[in-house]
Amino acid sequence: MNSLGAEIWQAVVVCFAAVFTNNILLSYFLGMCPFTAVSREVRTAGGLGAAVVFVMTFTCILNWMAYRYVLVPLHLEFFRFILFIIIIAAFVQLVEMLIDRFSPALYQSLGIFLPLITVNCAILGASLFMIIREYSLIVTIGYGFGSGVGWLLAILAMAGIRQRFNESRVPEGLRGPGITLIIAGLMALAFIGFTGVLS
Repeated sequence: MNSLGAEIWQAVVVCFAAVFTNNILLSYFLGMCPFTAVSREVRTAGGLGAAVVFVMTFTCILNWMAYRYVLVPLHLEFFRFILFIIIIAAFVQLVEMLIDRFSPALYQSLGIFLPLITVNCAILGASLFMIIREYSLIVTIGYGFGSGVGWLLAILAMAGIRQRFNESRVPEGLRGPGITLIIAGLMALAFIGFTGVLS
């Protein structure tokens, strides 16, 4: 297998791991604020999750390029936190303006969920992980996409479970954040069960 083929295979493995075994939400608990706040209904959770997949994939690519081609040559690696946050915020604003311009119906349906992506720490976490782990651009694309899909799957599963709990009798002391965090812990155990599938 040539080097490009090996790199693509590594990107596939990293993508699968980011979805299941190293899920950015369930393994590192990044992005818990929107996860607990927006996971009450499947429809809204799906809208936010799809937007997170798109933004996380492209901001990981943009942040990788900015780090490799701007910060490293100028020896300004310590500046990455500020630069990554600026890129994420600018990209979210650009996406918001483009959706508003070309698809007002989609913009109205997403509503407040688009601006919420800017403050989702899972987006920044994915960009920092790909720098710390020294991923190549191809592997970064797989990691960004896989992390977004993993976040989407987690919030959709949580929304489905919470909708079912609306019809159940949950003890008073566990309602709200209590039962949500217990479910998140059980989901994390279930996702960790995929460990070793590709090794």
